[in-house]
Amino acid sequence: MTSGMYLGEIVRQILIDLTKQGLLFRGHISESLRKRGIFETKFLSQIESDRLALLQVRRILQQLGLDSTCDDSIIVKEVCGVVSRRAARLCGAGLAAIVEKKRENRGVERLQITVGVDGTLYKLHPHFSRVLRETVKELAPQCDVTFMLSEDGSGKGAALITAVAKRLHNVGQK
Repeated sequence: MTSGMYLGEIVRQILIDLTKQGLLFRGHISESLRKRGIFETKFLSQIESDRLALLQVRRILQQLGLDSTCDDSIIVKEVCGVVSRRAARLCGAGLAAIVEKKRENRGVERLQITVGVDGTLYKLHPHFSRVLRETVKELAPQCDVTFMLSEDGSGKGAALITAVAKRLHNVGQK
């Protein structure tokens, strides 16, 4: 649950839990907060923007039908930060394990490798890519990982797999 498809929903679930505990929105769960998918991941990116003041966070919450106080805005901003940092660190941990294993398998002291990255979370979130890079560097210090933004990576990957499968099929028929 680290992709942009899920992060907004994770935040919504946390906001519901905090509201039930009486820590947010005066303990009142609005009808809009009950709607699955109402808190889109784009709101995380907006709320976590360094330029966004708490008044603007409050406006976003009001657009979602949430009657918030200034304290609510602070908590929501913190929840968004924790959820996105968690996602970036989990992605970074998985990637660090892969590149470190690759380094070990090659038997080299230091590995230089380029990783293609795709997705709006990596491209548009104000901190995700930095936290991801820092995590990989921290967990795989003997690997120099360069991240390359790959537009439509899933489409290109599918095309590459199809080409390789066709080639293998043709070789098998000869």
